[in-house]
Amino acid sequence: MNDLIQLLVSGTATGAIYALAGLGFTLLWQASGTINFAQGEFVMLPAFIMLFCMMAGAPLWLAFLITCALAMLVLGAGFKRLIVDPLIHHGVIPLVIATLGVSMVLKTAVRAGYSAEAQQFPSSFPAGQFSVAGVTISYADVGTLMLAAGIVVALQMFVTRTVTGRAMQAVAQNTDAARVLGINAKRMVLYTFLINAILATVTALLITPTYLAKFDMGESIGLKAFFAAIIGGFNQTRGALLGGVLIGVLENLVGFYWSPAYKEGVALMLFLIVILWRPDGLLGKAEERKV
Repeated sequence: MNDLIQLLVSGTATGAIYALAGLGFTLLWQASGTINFAQGEFVMLPAFIMLFCMMAGAPLWLAFLITCALAMLVLGAGFKRLIVDPLIHHGVIPLVIATLGVSMVLKTAVRAGYSAEAQQFPSSFPAGQFSVAGVTISYADVGTLMLAAGIVVALQMFVTRTVTGRAMQAVAQNTDAARVLGINAKRMVLYTFLINAILATVTALLITPTYLAKFDMGESIGLKAFFAAIIGGFNQTRGALLGGVLIGVLENLVGFYWSPAYKEGVALMLFLIVILWRPDGLLGKAEERKV
């Protein structure tokens, strides 16, 4: 029983990280109809930027803040202006192809310009573990859960309880009607891209100490984040959280009770089961979307 509880806590912490990246998928899709298959590389690049800042002498917290600013500029506003805006009117397929191209360019650039070898990355939380009723839990798992939960709650409150958040929801639901009401739709969509850049940077901060900073780390993270968004429901921000946690917990259980060799296949199997049973996701709702 103690092993089971420990696996559940650890899996939930890992799943919460997948959920943060998955939230980016759902937010961009709801706001602009964008499917960003470079999302994993949007996590990888901030990890290397933070490493570069720390090598230059900056502490981790300062490197994180600098990276957030650069990510909003490049992965938020720059990505929207240079990739999404010119292609979004041509349909989803050209945009998907473009984001796959961005993914390959970022991986190649980091591999050639930085290193092809895995790099150590410091944890934001104290090392070590503590015991509660015989269950051993790491400080990193607790810190990850608290930070991820805080971000999800803060984002949900922002979207549902602020004027700007409600305007973003209005644009996501019906862009034309939102414009009639006087909402600056372009600005609201830009805010969504900026939020996605911050989520990607936080994901990098939390997952890189475990995954290590590698030029191809985004492949696994991006794929699991995408599966998490689909499993929970691509049109529900809460769905990404549910999907991410399910993947993280089931990976731990399968790896411990069955075989670690099957861990990487858990997300795909869960995705196939859910998509056949509920094509709109566990929390998703069927909707008509005007593109």
